[in-house]
Amino acid sequence: MQNDLRTHNYVPELLPRRGEYIAWALAGVALAAWIILTLGGYPVFWALPIVTILLILIALGISLGNWMDRHTWIRIDADGIEYKNGIRHAKIPWGEIRQVQVYKHQWGDKIQVIGMQSHFAFRTLGELEVGGEVKGVMGFADGEQILSKILREADLKEVEHDGSSYYYARE
Repeated sequence: MQNDLRTHNYVPELLPRRGEYIAWALAGVALAAWIILTLGGYPVFWALPIVTILLILIALGISLGNWMDRHTWIRIDADGIEYKNGIRHAKIPWGEIRQVQVYKHQWGDKIQVIGMQSHFAFRTLGELEVGGEVKGVMGFADGEQILSKILREADLKEVEHDGSSYYYARE
């Protein structure tokens, strides 16, 4: 374990909020249609309230995800690693990290850091492509660097590798 590790803060890349705006616009249109039909005394087809509620829940979920992404950071220093995303907060000293699991994914590898008392997960940089064109990036641009530091500072070695996932632990 190295003691000269400097403090470094990392923040994730953020997806554009366009999807969130579209979700809220669709929910608003559905809600307006429901209200206008109801106030106008017209019959409301049973699916409209269900679709409206689903669209509102989807928009809320997207907004929560975007809010969490905008409040997410990872701090690495000589004592350990700290993660916060607006809801979850974990601080794990290097000696308490038991294992790291890496799951390969086209939108950035998912990395789970598991300590004795807490755990957290983050993604490496991934690109969202539509029709061969990059529409956005997400995850931590320095995700591979973060993973490398965790493995080095926590003194973890690869235990298992099945092609789509890796598992690191202490020897």
